[in-house]
Amino acid sequence: MQFTRKTSTGGIFALGKFIIKLIFIVIILFVGVVLVSKIDFPAPNKTIEKIIPNENFKTIK
Repeated sequence: MQFTRKTSTGGIFALGKFIIKLIFIVIILFVGVVLVSKIDFPAPNKTIEKIIPNENFKTIK
């Protein structure tokens, strides 16, 4: 009795599975982007101002 090895990967069915997985990943990414865009992040309202003393500046001739 000899064992035969199937070397084909399924042809059109393997391509269909790949396309379904790709569409599923794209849908998940799209839903993630939409959900993140709906989050209302608070904008900073405090202005940041740092005073630099003049002694740190050097004049270049």
